[in-house]
Amino acid sequence: MINVELDENRVPSEIEWSATDSTTERPQQAKAVMLSLWDGAEKTALRIDLWTHKMMVDEMADFYYQTFMTMADTFERATRQKALVNEMKKFAEDFYHKFQDIQLKENKA
Repeated sequence: MINVELDENRVPSEIEWSATDSTTERPQQAKAVMLSLWDGAEKTALRIDLWTHKMMVDEMADFYYQTFMTMADTFERATRQKALVNEMKKFAEDFYHKFQDIQLKENKA
């Protein structure tokens, strides 16, 4: 279950999640969530992307990098398309390195 609390501007202020098979009894805190669903009839992806004001820019870059890598792993398990998976992972690494370079430049300014 995912619970999202909104502030007065309808921006997520708290995100909590729990699962029936979790080893913890209390809901866990999260700063962001991405949920993708495939509508087979319409052949479209449905998405919910939320993040709280507590999510830092560097955390968002980490989140995206890890999500890209996980998507690549999932795609490999589903398709066995190793060449495409390698391209996806290369993109993820390039994305993260470019983000780090931008951060360094911005911090020097």
